[in-house]
Amino acid sequence: MKVILIEDVKSLGKKGETVNVSDGYARNALFPKKLALEATPQNINDLKLQKAHADKVAQKALEDAKAFAAEIATKEIQVAIKVGEGGRAFGSVSSKEISEAAKAQLGYTLDKKKILLPNPLKALGTTTVGIKLHPKVTAELKVIVKEA
Repeated sequence: MKVILIEDVKSLGKKGETVNVSDGYARNALFPKKLALEATPQNINDLKLQKAHADKVAQKALEDAKAFAAEIATKEIQVAIKVGEGGRAFGSVSSKEISEAAKAQLGYTLDKKKILLPNPLKALGTTTVGIKLHPKVTAELKVIVKEA
């Protein structure tokens, strides 16, 4: 019997796949646990429509991320840290502070976990920081660290 999987089933397949299983396995295990549907023409057509809709939504999210990345590339934020004698910085600028500065200065809500900062910024000057907006899109934001 051909069935369409509604959920991932270990050793059988992923969600959305059409697989062949024995009639008993389908009736006694997959259907009662709501893990699969019978592969009727109506259900196959519904699956195709759902996949098309999911692809459309994913494409829209990618386009939005690219547009936002282009917008962010033209912006810059300023962060101030305390500086002692000889220009030595006290502390550093972390991704949390960059996120808060972006919200305050630009009005953008950036998740601090999405800011690609290998080490906190400890020097004065301008640095370009990557921001992961989408699995395929990374934006560049200019961060100016200056004296407080």
